[in-house]
Amino acid sequence: MSAGTSSTTAFSERLEKVRRRIRSCAQRCNRSPDDISLVAVSKTHPAEAIREAISMGLTDFGENRVQEAEGKIPISGREAARWHLIGHLQSNKARKAVELFDVIHSLDSVALAQRLDRVCVELDRATLPVLIQVDLAHEATKTGVDVKDLNELVAAVTESARLALQGLMTLPPFFDEAEKARPFFRQLRGLRDELQARGVFDNRAGGLSMGMTHDYEIAIEEGATIVRIGTAIFGERIKTGN
Repeated sequence: MSAGTSSTTAFSERLEKVRRRIRSCAQRCNRSPDDISLVAVSKTHPAEAIREAISMGLTDFGENRVQEAEGKIPISGREAARWHLIGHLQSNKARKAVELFDVIHSLDSVALAQRLDRVCVELDRATLPVLIQVDLAHEATKTGVDVKDLNELVAAVTESARLALQGLMTLPPFFDEAEKARPFFRQLRGLRDELQARGVFDNRAGGLSMGMTHDYEIAIEEGATIVRIGTAIFGERIKTGN
């Protein structure tokens, strides 16, 4: 067996294990696995790895940085998959983000919402699906809107011309014991439920983007509709030196 074949086999086995665990967890919770979307987090991994993933049926990929994605998405195939921005978005990268990404998970301020909306109008993009990132843990290294400011940001999105609010996202602290992340996932679900009860998502169920390699099963138990998984699919991150 060649090294390439061995690598492909290992990738396929990792992917199937993740899919199997998602199905099993959903079934334990009396949920349909079809209600849970898998976003493969491809940050630091090359376009070649993404193309291989696409060939194995993955359709959604998450990138953290606009600059890195700019070099990979055209090579991987802009129309070959759905591209999700899951990392912090600086306002000066908004135009490129609107050009590159299908969904933005990390909307965290009224100013950014207004900027994205203006760019969509300028680029004649009819709709940009967004999720609001909520800061529940107040870690210095992470971003998101504070809970007390969430309603103001929701209003800015719903009043915008081109932004379409899909749901909420959060990134809890990393815990060696994944169970400790549960309160954060539960809190986000409660916030989503409040918005849903007010009709913010119209007739749709608001999405919950939460859960990564080490805690996605806990997130699914708490209602995640999107899980963002990198290491369990692609293997350990490639060090970039940044």
